[in-house]
Amino acid sequence: MKLLNSTALATALFATSVAAEGELVLYHWFGYMPQELLEKFTAETGINVTMDTYDSNEAMLASLKAGGMGTYDLAVPGDYMVEIMEGEGLLDTIADGELANKGNIAPEWADPSFDPGRKHSIPYQWGSTAFAVDTDAFSGNINTTDILFNPPAELSGKINMLDSQGEVLAMAALHMGIPQCSTDRAQLSALNDMLQEAKTHWASFNSDTAKEVLVSGDVDVGMIYDGFSAKARAEKASITYAFPAEGYVVWMDNVVLLNDAPNRDNAIKFMDFLLEPENIAAVSNYARYGNGVTGTGEFLDPELATLPESNPPAEAGAGAFIQVCDEATQAVYDQIWVNLKK
Repeated sequence: MKLLNSTALATALFATSVAAEGELVLYHWFGYMPQELLEKFTAETGINVTMDTYDSNEAMLASLKAGGMGTYDLAVPGDYMVEIMEGEGLLDTIADGELANKGNIAPEWADPSFDPGRKHSIPYQWGSTAFAVDTDAFSGNINTTDILFNPPAELSGKINMLDSQGEVLAMAALHMGIPQCSTDRAQLSALNDMLQEAKTHWASFNSDTAKEVLVSGDVDVGMIYDGFSAKARAEKASITYAFPAEGYVVWMDNVVLLNDAPNRDNAIKFMDFLLEPENIAAVSNYARYGNGVTGTGEFLDPELATLPESNPPAEAGAGAFIQVCDEATQAVYDQIWVNLKK
């Protein structure tokens, strides 16, 4: 009887192993991946894709550290979060030669400071984060961070902020003209005070419906990604993306190979699939962002090149990537964020 149970157990384990060879579990931003592309991958490979979503880099990191490692094969963190995840030992290394299409990575994204040599990641999409304004509701100057942090009376109570620590605090630093990872006590105190005052003018923190609340008119201002803003404008022409004179956030999202990926070989296949120009162009056409792969031009919607959300005017401030702070400094910024969300 014991032998029979052992044999049955071995058979069950073997069956589970075989089934796992046809699976891929992806941890991904919401509203960012066309379902048709996942279906194409399944049709080409026989691999079924399960996708869970998150609404911020910080939420993704917290979920993985709380037990998600060993569940997911791939995740899609922003540039600064790749560096953080690598430092915390969450990323697997992609060996030389494992990605047949690695040569398709655009030169400017092939050796980024947050992942030198692309040992753990491939480029996915790039864009910016600022805010959009319904110019039917407000006709003044929108290209200033005052709109978020010191708004005119007619916009008070009509502002949605992204529920994203990195981006909100980076925009706040640009607004104040201070370093993102300041260690100056006076600057940090002033940052905390400014945010507490600004919060009194905000209606909500919401990333999932950042586009919808603008289109519906629930708010007149919304912190938002440029691609989401382009989609919002397509539904409501008066929604205008701002390029503040003080600056705005720029980012590159990346697909990373997670340590303890249960379907590692399939993860590599999916990364290679996304490095094919036609496939990553499908993501750009859907999400309205740029990508980091060469040879995509013939597959891209021509309108992408002229989107106002992707073409900052000459008078716009400089774009800034989110910076990674040392542990002690980050703890202070974490507390400022906790204070803000109370």
